[in-house]
Amino acid sequence: MKKNHYTYTIAAATVSLLLTASLQSVSSAGSGPTGGSSSSNGQNFQGTGPWQVDNNSATVVRACPASANAASCSALVLGVDKVKGQNPFGSGNSNGTGSPIPQDTFANNYMALSPAQIITAYNFPTTNSTGALAGTGETIAVVDANDDPNIVPDLATFNSQFGIPQLASCTITSTSGPCFQKVGETSTTPPATTYDAGWGMEISLDVEWAHAIAPGASILLVEAKTSGWGDLMKAAQYAATRAQYVSMSFGGQEMSNEKTFDGAFTNTAVSFFASSGDGGLYPEYPSVSPKVISVGGTTLNLTSSGTISSETGWASGGGGCSTLETATTSQVAYPTYAQVNCGGKRATPDVAANADPNTGGFVYNSNNYGGTTGWFTVGGTSLSTPIWAARAANTGIVVNQAYIYGSNRINFHNISVGGNLAGCLVGYSLSCGLGSWNN
Repeated sequence: MKKNHYTYTIAAATVSLLLTASLQSVSSAGSGPTGGSSSSNGQNFQGTGPWQVDNNSATVVRACPASANAASCSALVLGVDKVKGQNPFGSGNSNGTGSPIPQDTFANNYMALSPAQIITAYNFPTTNSTGALAGTGETIAVVDANDDPNIVPDLATFNSQFGIPQLASCTITSTSGPCFQKVGETSTTPPATTYDAGWGMEISLDVEWAHAIAPGASILLVEAKTSGWGDLMKAAQYAATRAQYVSMSFGGQEMSNEKTFDGAFTNTAVSFFASSGDGGLYPEYPSVSPKVISVGGTTLNLTSSGTISSETGWASGGGGCSTLETATTSQVAYPTYAQVNCGGKRATPDVAANADPNTGGFVYNSNNYGGTTGWFTVGGTSLSTPIWAARAANTGIVVNQAYIYGSNRINFHNISVGGNLAGCLVGYSLSCGLGSWNN
């Protein structure tokens, strides 16, 4: 591997956001999109699902509400309510600097992982085959709903904290060099104007982590006007005309008309990635589209030197057999596809990466979220999806179903322990797919 062209400032801090008193602890009971307990503080905060937490002081909050008529983002925000309504990285708490440092620890040992820790753990390259920064020459499109008015300064703060190269704002072209651009859902539509706290958190997560894993790539944020399927699919289709890699950290229950939306993913020169969801053994659209790489979730624990001490399937990682979509020939031909009993139907996820909010990633968000701003720990398959899209961008080639199932160019860490109700298995599973990318 080439030497790094940049240096991350490692911030191995623990625990994140302290949510407001109005948020309730999320139960580990229930499954699927309606299982578990839920709560709302009037700002679209809602928790549902079988999310596993370490003790009763924890809150795991779904950033975006689930809806039968719209997509929900897959970001899960982790917090503790021992000092309710305060941010541990803010003034008057911990170091008081507003930034995470290794001394920021709490007795419950909730971890927030830095980009350097993820890159080291998964042996991701920091340069491409020519020695340039990972992702150089490529564009990653992040598709989300609504607007994040502070994404430019927030990305700059995130980059500064972790020693990641800054991205100038520009109009992305083949000669622009790595830069950032925010656009609307079509070539003639301006960026969204409606702010939503949950989708704002999702945008911060997606943009910051896509850039962290592929700092040489341009990042195109495509904002759909709403979280309705029509708007999001317009955004995905437009993204494919501007980028080689498309990251979609949202999903919802399968729909009778979903195959009509598959038309957004017909550009065969583009790699599409979608989160498998955070509801356990339950397949979600668009990850069930056979034209998309479905990204599931793991729980990642590291040694003191930054290597993987264990990686297990995350209990809430989404997956399952589609009721409507047919599996690709590449997936059906994979030697252990038959063991999940999908009978020729599309099986998800295809792959996985760290998603458990207990081992989530740092996110910087200066928008008001739950009464606080600043540094958060965010997990869910919303985290694993931009990680995979960005890692794929460093290959410079199309990473699709045929590539995932029909080649040996990815060194998979197959995960056979833990997972959702289907469990992780030797070979392919409905919890961990083929595993995480480890090279």
